[in-house]
Amino acid sequence: MRIAEISTPEHFQAAAAPDSQSPSQNQHSQLLSQIQSKIKQTESHPPGTPLPDSLPSELRQLLTNLTQLAPFPAANNSLKLHLWKLSYRLWNACVDFSNAAAIRSPSSNRSSQNVTKLRHVAADMLSLAVDVVGVPSPAIKSASFYYKTGLAWHDHKIFDLASTCFERATDLLSKLDVSKILDAGERKLLLDLNLARSRTAWEISDKNLALTLLNRSKTLLFGSSAHFKALANQFLAFAKAVLSRNENNGSFNDVLKLLNEALNLCEKGLSISRTREETVEIKELKSKTMRFISAVHLQNGEFESVIKCVKVLRENGGEKGDHHASLPVLAMKAWLGLGRYSEADQELKGMVVNKGIPEGVWVSAVETYFHAVGNAGVETTKGVFLGLLGRCHVSARAALRVVHRVVGDGNGIEGLRTRGKVVAELASDERVVALFASESVAKERTAMHAVLWNCGSGNFQLKDYETSAEMFEKSMLYIPHDLENRVIRAKGYRVLCLCYLGLTQLDRAQEYINEAEKLDPNIICAFLKFKICLQKNDHCGATNQIQKMISCLDFTPDFLSLAAHEAVASRALPVAVAALSNFLNFYNSGKPMPTTEVVVLRTLVTILSQDLDKEAEVLKFLKQAHKRASELGAESFFGKGEVGRRERNWFAVTSWNFGAKCGKEKNYELCAEFLRLVSRFYSLMGDGQMEENNVTICKSLIMTVSAMIASENQNTTPLPDAEVKHAVELLERAGKILTSLSMGNIEGDIHFIYVLNAYDMHGRLNNLGSQHHIVKNFAGTKTCSPQYLLQIGLNASQGPRFNAEVATFALSECLSGFLSSPSPNYQDVALIVRRLIAIASIHKGNTDDDAVLGMYKQAYRIMVGLKEGEYPTDEGKWLAMTAWNRAAIPVRMGEINVAKKWMNAGLELARKVTGMETYQAYMEDYVADFEKKFHTQIAGEIQPQQVQ
Repeated sequence: MRIAEISTPEHFQAAAAPDSQSPSQNQHSQLLSQIQSKIKQTESHPPGTPLPDSLPSELRQLLTNLTQLAPFPAANNSLKLHLWKLSYRLWNACVDFSNAAAIRSPSSNRSSQNVTKLRHVAADMLSLAVDVVGVPSPAIKSASFYYKTGLAWHDHKIFDLASTCFERATDLLSKLDVSKILDAGERKLLLDLNLARSRTAWEISDKNLALTLLNRSKTLLFGSSAHFKALANQFLAFAKAVLSRNENNGSFNDVLKLLNEALNLCEKGLSISRTREETVEIKELKSKTMRFISAVHLQNGEFESVIKCVKVLRENGGEKGDHHASLPVLAMKAWLGLGRYSEADQELKGMVVNKGIPEGVWVSAVETYFHAVGNAGVETTKGVFLGLLGRCHVSARAALRVVHRVVGDGNGIEGLRTRGKVVAELASDERVVALFASESVAKERTAMHAVLWNCGSGNFQLKDYETSAEMFEKSMLYIPHDLENRVIRAKGYRVLCLCYLGLTQLDRAQEYINEAEKLDPNIICAFLKFKICLQKNDHCGATNQIQKMISCLDFTPDFLSLAAHEAVASRALPVAVAALSNFLNFYNSGKPMPTTEVVVLRTLVTILSQDLDKEAEVLKFLKQAHKRASELGAESFFGKGEVGRRERNWFAVTSWNFGAKCGKEKNYELCAEFLRLVSRFYSLMGDGQMEENNVTICKSLIMTVSAMIASENQNTTPLPDAEVKHAVELLERAGKILTSLSMGNIEGDIHFIYVLNAYDMHGRLNNLGSQHHIVKNFAGTKTCSPQYLLQIGLNASQGPRFNAEVATFALSECLSGFLSSPSPNYQDVALIVRRLIAIASIHKGNTDDDAVLGMYKQAYRIMVGLKEGEYPTDEGKWLAMTAWNRAAIPVRMGEINVAKKWMNAGLELARKVTGMETYQAYMEDYVADFEKKFHTQIAGEIQPQQVQ
């Protein structure tokens, strides 16, 4: 407000008609004239425009010059009065500027500071003339200017200038006798100046000075309740400032001291208050102070003290006691701190009927209560929240905070389940849903959906699918039914499908995924339908769904891999095979694939291996693996280094194992195909294990031909010529490997089988020389044994591939081997002798009778020296009888010498055979008679009779 100018007539006369002036007075007049000119310029400046920056500095400089001429002579009172008037004019101009700025628009900080600078100049001008005569209470008026200027600098947070102004005002007032100041306004100035100075000291962190000034202010109360209230307010303000800084380093005691000072002042103020308004105001301040004392005790963990303070506040004034909204919160937190949850529960429920509690307060109370009580307070929290819904308007933000707090982070599976059910009840309440209906709370609605979704997700991870499904269903209530949110709704339906899949409620899962597909048809919907088919054991439907997955616009091959995993987990092996078979079709596209082709083929073969009668399919994929490895290159397909070698070996070993399995099951046709692949796989990569691989290759080649021959015998269908030639090629390759291998690395049986197979195949091509060459080479190896030669000889001496030369060679070598043994098996020797006699008889016939006779004589030499019965008796009888009977034809033909050779051979053999004594006597008699009649002319009359 403007300050009235001094307009006493005698003052103007004194100023208008001064005495003759001295030079010093002339300087005063000039400076005052310049100051007056600047003040006029200030007064004429439009209030709505900023002051020029130069004006305050120019006035300050003029005032500095004038100050250098002080002190003014006591007789020159008119000069002081003139200066006093100029100060008031400048001050009133500043008031006009401030009022205009407040009415029109907030002024800039710089412009406002210029006005404060002018105020400061006005205060300093007035202090120069503070000893003026004729003005009542000039020191108090000058101090008032400094006080108000200091307040302005304090508002600008320029605390050093504010402190300077307050100190100047304090100096002016310190010269006065306070006891003689009777004006209420002047007394109020004394207190306000002290409080303002204390606040400034507090701002510059000079807390000791600030508190000293406050305590000094107790002497300036003058028995006024208003003064008591003002000083109590300042103590309370400092206490609040300390609390707001969260200073926990022993500051609680300091805060309590400040609050107790305020409380004492309030009580003293009440004792001297005269009006009802004063009493009410001080009581409100006292209650406020006590609430802060309660808050400090609560923060310091002194819960009993909190309860006492709240009790005092509530009982103060009977039914009209303090019912501030903070009291239930303070009491509830204190009861919680004491572990008395039932009392805390009552305080929380009491908030429902207290309409004065702001929304933020009860929401914070609910959060605190739930944090302390945990799962046990879930139902109470729900009841309080629903009660508040019925009592007052609750914002969507508050509802969101409560639900978020109830959800929390759970406390084990049971905690999550309990909280989830309560959250579901809260979220599904029609009143809560209505809070989030408008577009103005779209952000809160999205957040509520996220809270419910995350809660459902947490329960889903814990495999509590029932609670999870309920949470996801409630979250759907917070998704608008519009085009923009159809994708989010579809996502919700999909996760509900997953929940009911986990609960094996397949019909509900089917319903939800159908709804999702209507809103947002994509690969995920197709895949979930595939899962449903699997759980229904509808393998045909699952296989068909694979094709639908492939036709989706957002399809990627990863879903086929995932489908295969799901099918294997469900033991739906045909479905897994179908998924991986389709997966293989994408490797020719040239696009990046999630896994290598060799892994897919290996997985396919592994899956098929677990099922029965799938050898044909296994063979198909093994052949495909070999084909792709041949097309891409072994390293590109199998991989490089040790990894590639292991992959290749896996396919080769698997082929061998399936070949062996098919061989045992007498499925020789598939056996041959599998074994043929073994050598092909090993031939794809060269590595450091060539000899080891060559042994396996050699075995697989030989066994392949064996399987081909076995299949021919099984089907009674001769091998085509092309197959025979192919078999010969395989055996030739095996023969080369056998030649290159050291004999210790190859089993004798394999070499023997190779010889038999090679003999067979070359016989089909009439390569008799090759047959003999193969057997002869085999006979010279270390792996060859008499038993192998016996089998070869028997095989060559019978059947369609009869080869007398090979049979004779093999049996002869075999006979030599047996006889060179320390303990020959004469059963086998007898068999070889009989077979050699038969071969010689058939092959040479009568053209070389001596060769056959030589075999009988060799048999006789073998029998010489043997113990009785050591040579098989039946075989010995056979030799003796056949040799004797061979003499019949020469006798008829008149070949006496030939006949005598055979009769002698038979007789000699009979003498070595036990049990032929009767035959021997007969033979000897006949030979004697034959020799007597040697010269008889009719040869036919003396021919020997055949021995039966």
